[in-house]
Amino acid sequence: MPQVLEFKLPDLGEGLTEAEIVRWLVEVGDVVAIDQPVVEVETAKAMVEVPCPYGGVVTARFGEEGGELPVGAPLLTVAVGTAEPSGTMTGSGSGAGPASGAAAGAEPSGSGNVLVGYGTGAPPVRRRRIRPEGLSAPAAVPAPAAVAPGPVAVVSPLVRKLARQHDLDLRQLAGSGPDGLILRADVESAIRSVPAAASTSPLSAASSAPSSQAVRPAVTAGASTRPAGERIPLRGVRGAVADKLARSRREIPDATCWVDADATELMAARAAMNGAGPKVSVLALLARICTAALARYPELNSTVDMEAREIVRLPEVHLGFAAQTERGLVVPVVRDAQTRNAESVGAEIARLTEAARTGSLTPADLTGGTFTLNNYGVFGVDGSTPIINHPEAAMLGVGRIVPKPWVHEGELAVRRVVQLSLTFDHRVCDGGTAGGFLRYVADCVEQPAVLLRTL
Repeated sequence: MPQVLEFKLPDLGEGLTEAEIVRWLVEVGDVVAIDQPVVEVETAKAMVEVPCPYGGVVTARFGEEGGELPVGAPLLTVAVGTAEPSGTMTGSGSGAGPASGAAAGAEPSGSGNVLVGYGTGAPPVRRRRIRPEGLSAPAAVPAPAAVAPGPVAVVSPLVRKLARQHDLDLRQLAGSGPDGLILRADVESAIRSVPAAASTSPLSAASSAPSSQAVRPAVTAGASTRPAGERIPLRGVRGAVADKLARSRREIPDATCWVDADATELMAARAAMNGAGPKVSVLALLARICTAALARYPELNSTVDMEAREIVRLPEVHLGFAAQTERGLVVPVVRDAQTRNAESVGAEIARLTEAARTGSLTPADLTGGTFTLNNYGVFGVDGSTPIINHPEAAMLGVGRIVPKPWVHEGELAVRRVVQLSLTFDHRVCDGGTAGGFLRYVADCVEQPAVLLRTL
């Protein structure tokens, strides 16, 4: 007799408490192998494929695409074990058990892995749908509650919460999902229909309602006074960015200083580099300049522990850079940037940028930064006052590099000019340190040979 094991949404690290189901990779009845990815989820950090630690047959899925699940909530159930009849799963040769050749009645065990890439390397098997012997219909899709008494056909805790918030009786809803499963769309449709139903016969509704419910229309009317318009949930990447930026403004007493710099010589040096070897981006050169500046002004590569009332200076420079994607703003991190030259930094920036565009960044790629470089010049703007990427201590903003009138060697000339902005945590340093850092960066931009002193 197969044993049904429940696989819960694992802790994906970095303190994440929930994830949105983007796409199911398996269906009920599919055979899965140990560590085979079964669902793609979006956390506040990145898109992640979640592997299942058990091998067997999927008997139920919990949660709909587009819905959110908290960490520790049931994700799916898998039937593992052996069964003799032809066409059903076996315990060996198919990857259908938690371990090859597992004995009947033995304690099932999975790989224990959480993220793809750290698994046992078991090859994925071709999907095939079967119903294991002795198993009833999937628990996640019971008969519609509106047809017969019993458990309500809802598997998502978010759907239940949404119904509770709007005083909806789920037993009176007919689900549009498989076997009458009530989806989030069903609840939202019912919510939208409540005001419409009330407005069709207000007199009859008022006359038949008990006096204790006479205040309900007023409550509904009050709710409708909220500003009209499209409402977009702050969740996923957008929600994480909103939380981090709001926390930065609340906790960090930031200040900003800026300077215009003549980048003509930097652009000429880049052209010379690219003519002699692999192309180096402007962002890579600026990143290398930042690491040299942080070596001179380590106060800006730090964080503040207010509980201990201490400034923590960090030995490594994990350089974040802002990248705009279809999913919103993300900040990938170049690890140990202080050990890399411009070419190495550029290659890593290119790799992380491509991963950001395809949505394949991992949580590790997006966390642990100590200083951020923000090139908003790509949007065609000159300046900005960046918000510090909490819990870091500073961010360098770079505007567009454009030809402008400039006094060069005592004469008016057209030069390539860029505005540099430094936002810093005033707790870690004063204006003298921040100004020294920014001036050094500007000097390296104007005279790249200055950087040779620190190489």
